[in-house]
Amino acid sequence: MQGTLTRRRFGQAILAAAALATLPLQVFARSREAFEAVQPDEALKALFGDKPVTETDSFEFKVPDIAEDGSIVPVTVSTEMEGVISIALLVDANPNPLSARFHFMPGAVPEFKTRIKMGESSDVRAVIETADALYVATKNVKVTLGGCGG
Repeated sequence: MQGTLTRRRFGQAILAAAALATLPLQVFARSREAFEAVQPDEALKALFGDKPVTETDSFEFKVPDIAEDGSIVPVTVSTEMEGVISIALLVDANPNPLSARFHFMPGAVPEFKTRIKMGESSDVRAVIETADALYVATKNVKVTLGGCGG
């Protein structure tokens, strides 16, 4: 009978559901150390190892000078650099500085808009990773109403 649910089919369905349920944990596991870091330098080391870091303003990094609400601070990052692997956002004064990391497939346009939380006024860093280097732009944002803790 085609429509009958057998014990074997039920068992297979449960195993498949359990395997799918663990998938997101495996996807985030590789950056767990970086997301749990409490210092920005620890997060950078966990993400990128010892790649050389170059300060630059050669890519577009938009974040407001003054954020009225720290719980929704808009951020835009875009670049025309070739070979961008990922872009990370760090908020130095947050309890966990790494706010986001975006990975890009080869040939993809490396740009995004998002919102981050900020607990207090702080430097915000956008870190662009290429195969051989890291490029960092830093902006200071003053928060008038707390987002992470107040």
